[in-house]
Amino acid sequence: MSDRTMTRQVLLFISVLSLSSVHGQVSYSIPEEMAKGSLVGNIAHDLGLDIKRLKSGKARIYTGDSAEYIELNKERGVLLIKERIDREALCGQTTPCALDFQISLENPMELYPVTVEITDINDNAPSFKKAERRVEISESAVIGSKFVLEKAVDADIGLNGLQTYSLKPTDNFILKLHTQADGSKKVEMVLQKPLDREKQEHISLLLTALDGGKPQMAGTMQIHVTVLDANDNAPVFTKTVYTATITENSQKGTVVTTVSASDADKGTNGEVSYLISNGMDSGSELFHINADGDLILDGPIDYEKARNYQIDIEAIDNGGLSDSSKIIIDVSDVNDNSPVINLISKSSSIPEDSRPNTVIAMMSVNDPDSESNGKVHCGINANVPFTIKSTSNTFYSLVTDSDLDRERDSEYNISVTCSDEGVPSLSSSVTLTLQISDVNDNAPVFERSSYEAYIIENNTPGLSIFTVKARDADWNQNARVSYILEDSSVNGVPVSSYVSVSADSGVIHAVRSFDYEQIKDFQFRVKAQDGGSPPLSSNVTVKIMIQDQNDNAPQVLYPVQTSSSLVAEMVPRSADVGYLVTKVVAVDVDSGQNAWLSYKLQKATDRALFEVGLQNGEIRTIRQVNDKDAVKQRLTVVVEDNGQPSRSATVNVNVAVADSFPEVLSEFTDFTHDKEYNDNLTLYLVLALAVVSFLFITCLVVIISVKIYRWRQSRILYHSNLPVIPYYPPRYADTLGTGTLQHVYNYEVCRTTDSRKSDCQFARPCSQNVLIMDPSSTGTMQRMQSEQNILDEPDSPIEVCYILILFIFPKTISVIYV
Repeated sequence: MSDRTMTRQVLLFISVLSLSSVHGQVSYSIPEEMAKGSLVGNIAHDLGLDIKRLKSGKARIYTGDSAEYIELNKERGVLLIKERIDREALCGQTTPCALDFQISLENPMELYPVTVEITDINDNAPSFKKAERRVEISESAVIGSKFVLEKAVDADIGLNGLQTYSLKPTDNFILKLHTQADGSKKVEMVLQKPLDREKQEHISLLLTALDGGKPQMAGTMQIHVTVLDANDNAPVFTKTVYTATITENSQKGTVVTTVSASDADKGTNGEVSYLISNGMDSGSELFHINADGDLILDGPIDYEKARNYQIDIEAIDNGGLSDSSKIIIDVSDVNDNSPVINLISKSSSIPEDSRPNTVIAMMSVNDPDSESNGKVHCGINANVPFTIKSTSNTFYSLVTDSDLDRERDSEYNISVTCSDEGVPSLSSSVTLTLQISDVNDNAPVFERSSYEAYIIENNTPGLSIFTVKARDADWNQNARVSYILEDSSVNGVPVSSYVSVSADSGVIHAVRSFDYEQIKDFQFRVKAQDGGSPPLSSNVTVKIMIQDQNDNAPQVLYPVQTSSSLVAEMVPRSADVGYLVTKVVAVDVDSGQNAWLSYKLQKATDRALFEVGLQNGEIRTIRQVNDKDAVKQRLTVVVEDNGQPSRSATVNVNVAVADSFPEVLSEFTDFTHDKEYNDNLTLYLVLALAVVSFLFITCLVVIISVKIYRWRQSRILYHSNLPVIPYYPPRYADTLGTGTLQHVYNYEVCRTTDSRKSDCQFARPCSQNVLIMDPSSTGTMQRMQSEQNILDEPDSPIEVCYILILFIFPKTISVIYV
């Protein structure tokens, strides 16, 4: 091929390229037989792509099942010749001859079709199947007799293909060419001068086939003519063209069609034989014709390789005369090919938050069958969030159809099935495995909506109390849960000073030792946070219940034990059995059974005279008091709780068994020998009597005294350090009968600012006696009995006077008979 011709082709190629790039498809035109590594074209420039895009997109050439003749140089962005291209081997006589392939890119997925047209060069000379041919011609052959010669074959096309024939010498024969319907030329040798066997029995001719290439190439065949005796009639076919149809995959030996030719001669000169004249055609290898004119199948017929065959046949008699005809065979298609699925590109994993219509795979599907047998429909298995879409006749994309959730399905096996429309239908399948990568879209969830835990008081700091557990449906780092104690306060103190939470395990530890008597329960919130970015979290409320431990001994409220005074309960000698002497009142700050108290008489001057109620602490007489009983009785009562182990407290109760105060005083002199104490007591009694007389005389003082009493009463209760026993109205009946104390007994404890010298008054529902002695006082005590409790009239002048005396002389302790 000349340089000028090459220049024209390049210019034509550039113009075609410019037009094609606009429509998204690039076309190139190159001659066949180019050397390896030769440049085809700058594909990056023509597609408008950056070389970096080719590299990042992992650009590659997809040719399907075809051989790769073109390779992509991603460094330069050009297409190069990978393998030698023989147009004749690639396309045969088909024109134009083109290589169609695609350039595929990833991230995102893109597909660019490319067409490379292969132009022919004159690299094949015309050739004959046989180098020589022998022909026998009767000398009686008339001028104009025709002898069909074998056609030459040139693999090239166009001007480079077979153009003409020449026959030399031309003394007896000339050459005539006839163009047939398929474009080929029928070659006939025509007798133009009578033959004379006697002059020349053998004639040698040279048949030359010439193409139109530059330089021109030729092929030759030697023809040897033997002149025979007379045979003046040639065979004649009944048809100039025979047509037949055969189904692909027909069995070997199938009769395709039958031809017939007749010869007017008789005898051996009229005997006709048949042969396939064009031995270079592929049909000559698949068929043969017998003596009866039957065209018989010898090899496999494949519609996908050849859809029709044209076979030249000859009928020759024994005299060498012949006639020619053509058989055109159409091959009918059978659905014998399943669709072929080729994956161009695919993703092995996509994130679960991928949007719908995200491409996960691209594939090409081809069915070489024709018409309905080659029409393909593709689908995927049901119940998967994907769908398949057709992007062109043979290309499909597998895309997401709905939202994905890795926690529901972390992997999908997607079966793509493609079926044709043949009867019966044929199909092919391919399975894609797709992993769904995790996205942090699930917050940790605690196993419970709230937690309650228990811990016994007086615990060791650092003790493990409880474990909270949260689970995260995500995976790996997104599911790694950390536990955090949320900031809050308990009674004004940060909760972190009470408990701590292990970030990894969720174990809650006590930071301090707890005291049930100070705090019985508290609550806080724990947050569970995953390791995603951004992290997600949830929280839960944890309530810690402090359980009581028997760590407190009972406390005796009454009788009050002091070192500066002596308190004695008076019991008249006329007291009956069951007479209530007093009641020991105690409390325990523990709770539950640790606070259940029981009372026991540990020691007594006379155990046969008194007993203590086990549950209520009441001291009662268990027999009639008589004159022989000692005036001074001392009882020791033990108060014990029900804890394990139990704790106890001891109280001493002094009881005076007497009917008059002087009798009591004489027995208790061993407690009051101090002369100074007696002098002070006498002085105080004299002053007290004077004040009482004054109060009885003036009414105004009485009114003022009542006011002072009420004010003094509230101040005493406010400043007192002793527990106050609730006051119940007289004759009040407690119907419940529960608790440590029974409400039928009422006690009122009054205390001055001087805690070591107290003035106490105890009121009883019945007529009872109370003896109160202060060793620091002197004088005599008066014992008085009343038929009615003075507390029934809290505002009586006598009571007011007594209170006023106590207010003026707090160190004087008296017994007043009302």
